[in-house]
Amino acid sequence: MSKIPAHIVDQILQTARIEEIIGEFVQLKRAGSNLKGLSPFTDEKTPSFVVSPAKQIFKCFSTGKGGNVASFLIEKEHYSYPEALRWLANRYNIELPKEREATAEELAALNERESFLIINEFAKNTFCDMLLNSKEGKTIGLSYFEERGFSRATIEKFQLGYCLNTGMAFSELALEKGYKKEFLETIGLTKTKDDRFFDFFKGRVIFPIHSISGRVLGFGGRTLLSDKKIAKYFNSPESSIYNKSEILYGLYFAKGEIIKYDECLLCEGYTDVISMHQAGIENVVSSSGTSLTKEQVKLVSRYTKNLTILYDGDAAGIKASFRGIDLILEEGLNVKVVLFPDGEDPDSFAKSRSASELKTYLDSNKQDFISFKASILLADANNDPILRAGLIKDIVHSVSLIPDQITRSVYVQQLSREFDIEESIVQAELLGLRKSNMVKSNQENSITDLRQPKVQIKQSHKSDKEIYNASLYEAEIIRILIKYGTRTLSWLEPDQSELQMSVIELIVNELQKDQLTFTNPLYQEIYNTFQKGLNEENSLYESTYFLRHTNQEIVAFVADIEAQDHSLSHNWVSRFNIQTKTEADDLYQTVVQILYRFKLAFIEHQIVGIRNEIDHQNLADENLTIALSQLVSLEKVKMLLSQQIGITLIR
Repeated sequence: MSKIPAHIVDQILQTARIEEIIGEFVQLKRAGSNLKGLSPFTDEKTPSFVVSPAKQIFKCFSTGKGGNVASFLIEKEHYSYPEALRWLANRYNIELPKEREATAEELAALNERESFLIINEFAKNTFCDMLLNSKEGKTIGLSYFEERGFSRATIEKFQLGYCLNTGMAFSELALEKGYKKEFLETIGLTKTKDDRFFDFFKGRVIFPIHSISGRVLGFGGRTLLSDKKIAKYFNSPESSIYNKSEILYGLYFAKGEIIKYDECLLCEGYTDVISMHQAGIENVVSSSGTSLTKEQVKLVSRYTKNLTILYDGDAAGIKASFRGIDLILEEGLNVKVVLFPDGEDPDSFAKSRSASELKTYLDSNKQDFISFKASILLADANNDPILRAGLIKDIVHSVSLIPDQITRSVYVQQLSREFDIEESIVQAELLGLRKSNMVKSNQENSITDLRQPKVQIKQSHKSDKEIYNASLYEAEIIRILIKYGTRTLSWLEPDQSELQMSVIELIVNELQKDQLTFTNPLYQEIYNTFQKGLNEENSLYESTYFLRHTNQEIVAFVADIEAQDHSLSHNWVSRFNIQTKTEADDLYQTVVQILYRFKLAFIEHQIVGIRNEIDHQNLADENLTIALSQLVSLEKVKMLLSQQIGITLIR
């Protein structure tokens, strides 16, 4: 695949707005000059994910991940670096050089996951083409979608398709293009039986299932036959890219509207989502016919804390879904319910009403989960006091799962009013259930703890050898170069003449003079870049240069330094009259001290090496004399450096 020219890479990264891109994955809220939200990489209750629009970086303090906008796409969507850049270029309408089609050999060199995604993209495009441009596709597939009331714009928006019923038309085309048969089988596009292969979705209309960023993870295929022996829907099998319990159909198209309206509507099937979108209600997703999972609820919580479930009139299906309501409550989301009339579902209802009528119905028919659950279950109680008591306990159990105490209290009051029970009785039952839940949780945690190795953290005083750990000072030198490299230092020489030099020049000159290198390869690579810029290009590189680096480890490292660059509040000086100093207040002293300590660590390492050589290698007299001479010289240098550090510290 063709390489993107450096000047276009710069244009992409300078044009892309990290807050816009990450805002499509994470609900961000203003926190001073930054934006903050829940980490998309781990499960957390308190936001620790920070985006800096000014610096165009992100930092996840829960996982340690950080970097620029391309780094985020690499971490979240598992893009390669070139793919992240191409995605951003497409998003911001930046023209790229024409790319030739990848050869089979190049595809084979890609990792398996990336190959799966590429194949799915090819499959999606092929199914769309079969639907819109083949005679069979137009006669059967397209006619079906049009009979369902889907417009051509809607069909194209959701990238709906059709797989020809000839048996292996798609598979043969994929193999001709160089895609591996084993990969086609793994992601469920091709099936093999008795030494023959065929298309898994043959004769079915196709619903592509997208990731949050729009990549195709799998497919749903609906049969158009009325034979009850044939499964109505086939879905892609689980794979490294497709886990149906962690995916919500339509979220890619809905996430912006979910954030905008601070509410997510949840329905059951593909066509429910599509019809609602076509009717103008776009903050809607689907669990794709499966029971709601904890992972799916967490996915919604990234965008909103308000989830409204859309139910059709099937009472049996509603009762089966009560477990889903409990999951939602347990994750701290606010649950509302809309029940459609008998015989109606979101798909049929959306098609038979105008957009305004649909919105009015949704707004006026929302119920809280207590009223809804009670109305469904009371119908079976028939005024039986035992059944009624069981119903109340069932609802109290749901309330007990809510993590927020104030929300629980509000529901206790509502339960007391609706069922005419003393609030204290409801509260007592709730407390009992909460204690039971806590005991169960503690038992599970103790079982988990037994399986994990115990880690004891002990405090200890640092020895001289620990203080002179070179890697610590290597990291500090690189941090200083990143944060202050272009700053100009001024100092007086012993003859009282004033010298001026940038931080980069001072550090590079000092390290070159003593021919010092870094033991950490990452630090050495960053230092080499600073050195090359100074010596060969006469350039002083700023941190932004490294945030555009192709090495994502460097990008993450620099972003981490930038994310920890906290500025002092103006109130400390102006309001409270509190004065304080930072390392930047006397930057020359800071740089010199770090350099001396780094050199001292290097000398200490050499001294230890020579001592080991003398003690353990039985040196000949001549070699022993040389080693002892070197040791004496190094000890003198060590003493001089120690004195220099002492003088610097006393000033």
